[in-house]
Amino acid sequence: MRLLIVEDDAEAAAYLTKAFREVGHVADHAPDGLEGYAMAEGGGYDVLVIDRMLPRLDGLSLIRSLREQKDETPALILSALAQVDDRVKGLRAGGDDYLPKPYAFSELLARVEVLARRRGAPAAEPTTYRVGEMLLDRLAHRVTREGQEIMLQPREFRLLEYLMKHAGQVVTRTMLLENVWDYHFDPQTNVIDVHVSRLRSKIDKGFEHPMIHTIRGAGYMVRDGTL
Repeated sequence: MRLLIVEDDAEAAAYLTKAFREVGHVADHAPDGLEGYAMAEGGGYDVLVIDRMLPRLDGLSLIRSLREQKDETPALILSALAQVDDRVKGLRAGGDDYLPKPYAFSELLARVEVLARRRGAPAAEPTTYRVGEMLLDRLAHRVTREGQEIMLQPREFRLLEYLMKHAGQVVTRTMLLENVWDYHFDPQTNVIDVHVSRLRSKIDKGFEHPMIHTIRGAGYMVRDGTL
């Protein structure tokens, strides 16, 4: 997926660009509304992520201008203005979605993916996850591998649940921090490495094939080691 992020806050833009690229998307950045309009007009983007308060050309005017040119690229508006009237104005200006600040990247990513695929509502989340011979039961809060129960602490269970939910996919540090620890910033600690190490010692120790893999420079992945 190719994204254009129109954001004048350099720190926020760098964070979003890095986070989107970590999950495998192409993300370009425009620092103001006029440059954003010029880049968006060139076409080729699947989704536009546009801050509402921009220099030179505000976000709503940018979207209106694109719509006047018959550019229907899905646009998600980010804004600190979160009242109902603000959201209505954003949607009436031609925005396809409106996400108030502060927000979690995981929610932003989900909304962007929905806009990109333009399909109906996702299916209900399953109550169990299975990867190879390992089974996680969300309702019973129980993990087994080859029929052997594995006792996990609550945080370890949440970590494994998230990894298994995205089995076969790279899960980045940003995704883990936001979805397992509920951090929306990097604490600059090795908390993830420590917990993954502890989880590995319980999930993989004594079994022939490892299930938790480190993807160097990217993150972690759960996959069936027998394949």
